Amino acid sequence: MESHRTLIDRARREAGLDDFGADGFREGLEILVDSLDREAGLNALGESALAERIVLHLRQRLEIEDWYRRHPEIADEEIRAPLFGVSLPRTGSSALSFLLASDPAIRYLRVWESSRPCPPPGTVEGPDPRRGVSASSADETLKGGRRTPSGIDGAMECQDIMALDFKSQIFQAFAQVPRYSDWLLQTDLTETYAYHKRVLKLLQWRQPARPWRLKAPTHMLYLDALTAAFPDARFVMTHRDPSDVILSVATVYADIIGKFTDRTDHAYLGDLNLRTWSEAMRRAIAFRHGGGDHRFHDIHFRAMLRDPLGQVRELYAWLGEPVSPEFARAMAAWWASNESEPRMAKPDPARFGLDPAAVRGHFGDYLAHMERWAPFSEAA
Repeated sequence: MESHRTLIDRARREAGLDDFGADGFREGLEILVDSLDREAGLNALGESALAERIVLHLRQRLEIEDWYRRHPEIADEEIRAPLFGVSLPRTGSSALSFLLASDPAIRYLRVWESSRPCPPPGTVEGPDPRRGVSASSADETLKGGRRTPSGIDGAMECQDIMALDFKSQIFQAFAQVPRYSDWLLQTDLTETYAYHKRVLKLLQWRQPARPWRLKAPTHMLYLDALTAAFPDARFVMTHRDPSDVILSVATVYADIIGKFTDRTDHAYLGDLNLRTWSEAMRRAIAFRHGGGDHRFHDIHFRAMLRDPLGQVRELYAWLGEPVSPEFARAMAAWWASNESEPRMAKPDPARFGLDPAAVRGHFGDYLAHMERWAPFSEAA
């Protein structure tokens, strides 16, 4: 793996720019590159794809700072009352984000702009050349894998924006990087969310201001830092049996990582996700108990499956916003198309060193809260 300095130099040459802005991103970059080099066991494709991905984020950071230098008025944009999806992964949160993206009155993070926010969409005339084009060879390699259907303009998680500060779980979904993952779990993301907001302002600039709908399970780990950047943020939280969740997300990690290494450690991936998401839920519960509970609207996974449009209507009633007829029709059309998509087969939990009963034991406090936050009856 190339050194972090070499990757920085590559990004500067490719962009023809030199200013990365604040230096807070450098610690994460150095730890990530060291972990990729020493621990990830990357194959030739992995080394090339991950280096390219890192350079992509560095180059985009250079371009963001250049746009701000030439147009300081971008900083005057206001991001008002964004709604963040925060939940365990594999709980229907992606499907919910795609449904919400059907609302023509809102703004969401689109697939093609998430890893390449520059040039700002408001400055592009005509069809944007980024639409439908892979941002890097990593994305190209993952085409055809088990990906949730979102379409050319589908909603994307915040991971690529967070990767601009090199504090993002996207990297541990691409490679086995224990040192980086341990550091990420404990580090402060205050600067990351400040930069996240900086990027949203850039994406919003020169376009009508509309309420943002955003999403990433990662946010549960850093709610204090997120709300420092977005003090009027609200949250929607989807819920599901964690024994299904951990096995499912570990399987997704293995599917992606297996393309970039010849030494996938399934037991490590099971343990990584169990530790990560049990800690995320512990922090989310503490945040809600600490005065943040009023910011949350809760939806059970099975309630979403039974009546997705009804659940969105309840969410919008909580937000105090209408569901327009156009929005309702678009949601119904998306859900009908999604129902025909193949579902992921469940692997043997033992392959990942997971026991469903033991997993539920790690989430005992959460399961008790879930019964209160999102009660669900099969007979209802």
